[in-house]
Amino acid sequence: MTESHHILRARHRTLDCRPLIEGGAHVMGVLNVTPDSFSDGGLYLDADRAVERARQMVAEGARLIDIGGASSRPRGQAYGAGAPLVPADEELRRVLPVVAAVAQALPDVWISVDTFRSDVAEAALAAGAHMINDITALRFDPRLGRVCAEADAPLVLMHSVGLPGDMPHEQPVTDVLSWVNRELRKAVDLAGQSGCRQLVLDPGFGFGKTPEDNLRLMAGVPTLLAQGFPVLVGVSRKSSIAWAARTRLEEPLLPPEERMPGSLAAAGVAVQRGAAIVRTHDVAETVQYLRVLDRTLRSGADIPRESGQK
Repeated sequence: MTESHHILRARHRTLDCRPLIEGGAHVMGVLNVTPDSFSDGGLYLDADRAVERARQMVAEGARLIDIGGASSRPRGQAYGAGAPLVPADEELRRVLPVVAAVAQALPDVWISVDTFRSDVAEAALAAGAHMINDITALRFDPRLGRVCAEADAPLVLMHSVGLPGDMPHEQPVTDVLSWVNRELRKAVDLAGQSGCRQLVLDPGFGFGKTPEDNLRLMAGVPTLLAQGFPVLVGVSRKSSIAWAARTRLEEPLLPPEERMPGSLAAAGVAVQRGAAIVRTHDVAETVQYLRVLDRTLRSGADIPRESGQK
């Protein structure tokens, strides 16, 4: 793979996703137009409110807005039964007006649509979206690769277990890095067979992994980069962050709205290892964190590690 795979293009715009870009990484703001997402479900069902939230995130520094109309909440101890499978017509009803409105109101922002359905993706791209974020990495609907290829739109391939409507929260494995890399390589091959060449890889933090394995994936970003494509991470407010933040196992998990500092810590590790896009609910805080992290690392790049040690 060449460096060109890290430059995403859509509708005469480009997004530089080479590792360790200036600023640390691009920030993708989460905009869920769902009643049941684990963190912000029900807040932005109205299109006007959704557009206002998108405006706010862009003002805070988001380069991309990820619009989703179907919750992907997995089943398990943290989230109970998980999110049911949303009918395609309902997903379209939720997503399309918001995509069209955001595209009109914010013509310079990259719009991503979080969907695993080819018909929803096709309609969203026609309405003004620029890229598709598939949490099943083409396992639910392989035709989605062809839709993105025909539109010359980037496609995010995220590793997960199970299918929407029945996605387990944890599945212990012996070697999570090898497992995720192997499965994403299959998805890359499938996308390539569809003619889709603009790809982004997401290790799927929180989807079918133990908390320990989720954290290991953030440290293991270089193994994903070895496949030759940009890496996106989405750790924002997830239960593994609350698990890692506990000092004692018997402590209750922090609620989602109190997990932002831990989310920044995990995202920061991934960005230092080469992740180029960070998907988050907390845009302003993430932008500030990544900017300061990047400038601090660059300012000390020429200082020997042993300097100052006694």
